[in-house]
Amino acid sequence: MTPPADITAVTERLRAQDVDVVRVSYPDMIGVDRGRDVLLGQLPTAAEHGLAFCRAVYHTSPRGDVVPVQGGLEDGLPDITVYPDLGTLTPLPWEPGAAWCLGDAVTAAGAPAPESPRQVARSVAGRLEGLGVRVVCGPELEFYVCEQAADGSWQRYANDLGNVYVVGRKGDPQGLLVQLLRQLRDAKLPVTAANHEFSPGQFEINLAHAGLLEAADQAFRLKSAVQEIARQRGLLATFMAKPFNDEGGSGFHVHVSLAGDGGENVFGDPGDTDGLSAAGRHAVAGVLRHAPALSALLNPTINSYKRFGPDTLAPWLIDWGLDNRSAMVRIPPERGEAARMEVRLGDATANPYLAMAAIAAAAYLGIEDKAEPPAKLEGYGYDPSAADKLPVRLADALDALAADTELTDVLGGYFVTSFLSYKRNEIERFERYVTDWEFGEYAYHL
Repeated sequence: MTPPADITAVTERLRAQDVDVVRVSYPDMIGVDRGRDVLLGQLPTAAEHGLAFCRAVYHTSPRGDVVPVQGGLEDGLPDITVYPDLGTLTPLPWEPGAAWCLGDAVTAAGAPAPESPRQVARSVAGRLEGLGVRVVCGPELEFYVCEQAADGSWQRYANDLGNVYVVGRKGDPQGLLVQLLRQLRDAKLPVTAANHEFSPGQFEINLAHAGLLEAADQAFRLKSAVQEIARQRGLLATFMAKPFNDEGGSGFHVHVSLAGDGGENVFGDPGDTDGLSAAGRHAVAGVLRHAPALSALLNPTINSYKRFGPDTLAPWLIDWGLDNRSAMVRIPPERGEAARMEVRLGDATANPYLAMAAIAAAAYLGIEDKAEPPAKLEGYGYDPSAADKLPVRLADALDALAADTELTDVLGGYFVTSFLSYKRNEIERFERYVTDWEFGEYAYHL
């Protein structure tokens, strides 16, 4: 809770900026932006007593079903209380007169909600700090923009081939990307650059590097903002892993380094053959060792696994390499203060808090165990005889997560049990659902 004196200063500052509404939001289990808009005069009450929400918001599917996860239906749908984190207050430039802050959820007992993705990320960051290092993350998120066709269906925006890395109205006739950059900057998000990606209607926005929790906050807010700004133009921005059969998927690549007590980069070592310190090598080895379990959190939907395969520019095998984009873990060519690994496993549907927390947890285990990575990938990394395969279905990834007790201990047993229940329910619902593909395949001849 924020002391009343702080609240008074905050409300006076916001009022002077002509703000009369504060949006308080937080991520659910799958990274959906949940929250409440609070009139400025009610902000002191919200800060002191919190905002009540049904705890089952963490267990609600994208279709609105309440999934039977512990702490929800079985307990009579109790409340959680979300307290505004006023240290995260920013402008909300696409909603005039409004500001935006994140919230933290606590249970009725006053403890942080253990299935809260923000709490999971905070807890994992603390583990690494216990080893004397801080994880620094730089997220890169890809997404598609769609426009509505005359029949009401969604089709790719600016659906022309060959526009990879083009700039201007050629690949973005409405100038959406430049507007996104400006409004994200005005919302105090540290965006660095944006570009048209490989596929028609696909774009990428990069964020500056920051500590684990801050980087996750920024990626969560970026996803929410991009979707909201697109809606204001009648467009659909989707971070779905692979929304189209005829084009590639959208990735969520995370650049990860380690900082020492003085803030210096301790991931690299100029005296090492590969330019990596012992801690850097151990972190890489940890991510590789726990890759099957990481898939459940970095590729968290049934659709995620349609993005993978040979020659997809998405990783297929558990491997690493120096400046090799076909590897699951790439070591970019920069060294010194820019030394880092790029974990290319994730897709854009991943909850940023859980994705970065999972990577950091694996790095933590690698550093703690002083693990060493296998031989580096040389050449093009899609030879299945060269390395172990990543899981090819969500069910396989969930089984790997359940079996990886080292990783689940770091992430938190309550959270992992809840996540597994939620996601296994998703698989059960999908397996009972008749798809268009099945009708097209079977109905006429069979």
